Amino acid sequence: MPEKLALGVLASGRGSNFQAIVDEIEAGRLNASVKLLIVDDPKAFAVERAKKHSIEYLCLQPREFSSKDAFFLKIVDELKMRGVKLVILAGFMRIVRRPLLDAFPHQVMNIHPALLPSFPGLHGQKQAVDYGVKISGCTVHFVDEGMDTGPVIIQAAVPVSPDDTEESLSARILKLEHRIFPEAIRLYAEGRLRIEGSVVRISGYGLDEGLIVNPPLRG
Repeated sequence: MPEKLALGVLASGRGSNFQAIVDEIEAGRLNASVKLLIVDDPKAFAVERAKKHSIEYLCLQPREFSSKDAFFLKIVDELKMRGVKLVILAGFMRIVRRPLLDAFPHQVMNIHPALLPSFPGLHGQKQAVDYGVKISGCTVHFVDEGMDTGPVIIQAAVPVSPDDTEESLSARILKLEHRIFPEAIRLYAEGRLRIEGSVVRISGYGLDEGLIVNPPLRG
């Protein structure tokens, strides 16, 4: 079996996507291992999840550093020391800065609860409900310096009903987040993602029910 993909996870809150990734690893469906969880809030429930699964964790808070760049440089140091090859943002509520992106080019993934490029930023679900869209969903993308502007890897869609609230739509979208984030990591681990400009090409991929992806490579 190929070597396991070494993951570093950054989180700020409950870490349900972190849990979904760990579950897929432990079930043998994702050839990866989480080397380190970093949180920016000591009260983040993601820490309890790490403890339960014997995953190393650290709490690093920006106020402890002289600048935001210094904060991210420390994150880079900790990830590099553990041989991390792919960085996962699992509800990490900070805009990633250049030190991390330079250290891990096209190696930082995020999930967003909307069909990007629509409704970037905070409260994507509420934006969708307020706008009255008929379809919403979630997006896994590579991270760049913008606000949810990096190349899209995989998306999943859900219908929006007239009586949906932010909470009800969020709950349905979250179920799909737990499906497609591990899937995007699996595609990366298998070497099946290629970035061409702003487009991510996926080799040998068939459309799964409910998933919207870029067309597979041919030939």
